[in-house]
Amino acid sequence: MPGILSKIAMFARTPQGRRLTRQAKRAASDPRKRAQAKQALSRLRGRGQGRH
Repeated sequence: MPGILSKIAMFARTPQGRRLTRQAKRAASDPRKRAQAKQALSRLRGRGQGRH
């Protein structure tokens, strides 16, 4: 039974996986999108909205 990493690798080779990879790379190169992602991660980790 394949592990999670091999499943991700198999998905990345599909047409949908390649399309999502291109979208992610494009979003990562946009400074505004990068800031939004960083802010969202901070909230998920509990460092946003005054929670320390």
